[in-house]
Amino acid sequence: MMDSLPEKLQQRAQRNAQKRNEKKALIADSALQALQELGFANTSLRDIAARADLSLGMLHYYFEDKAELIAYCVLAYKADFLAYLKSALDGSEGREAVIQRLAEALAASIFNDGPTHRLWYDIRNQALFDPSFRDTVNDIEQGLIEVLAQAWVQAGHDVGAFSPLLYSAMDGAFRYLMQHHAMSPATGQQDIAADLARVLERIL
Repeated sequence: MMDSLPEKLQQRAQRNAQKRNEKKALIADSALQALQELGFANTSLRDIAARADLSLGMLHYYFEDKAELIAYCVLAYKADFLAYLKSALDGSEGREAVIQRLAEALAASIFNDGPTHRLWYDIRNQALFDPSFRDTVNDIEQGLIEVLAQAWVQAGHDVGAFSPLLYSAMDGAFRYLMQHHAMSPATGQQDIAADLARVLERIL
């Protein structure tokens, strides 16, 4: 009986940790909805707590402050975005196929997840002034650079010739087209994909 007690305690701890993580994920979903509508500067913890149907004190139980919550939200979303881009590249061989697949995936994301991308750029700007966001932003950008490096290799280039500065060109085009679509949504998804493909042809 005594020998099995540590194992039972360990299982209980694992269940509690899983429940906590599930609750944090639910809170993050509610936070993202508020942040997408109001932006970083205009969203308070009270707004988020109200969306999540929690008291402010209970919200602080899961997240120490607004910065920790927002970093958690953005990191979780960007992890899904990176997995989505890597999946789009899987199986594509040759420069033309890589460019087409990546351009189409990026364009679809502008249409499907534009509000969350706007939040990402908002937080990235905040990181210039608030050091609490810098590790999260650096981790996400490193992941995006690695995706472009993967595309570079699949397009037939030597990995040693890849420069992270190429990411800035892709990011600039993506941000511009995402912002343009938010302000003037008449442009179709295929047109945006074509614009992205033209940029990627210069990069890859």
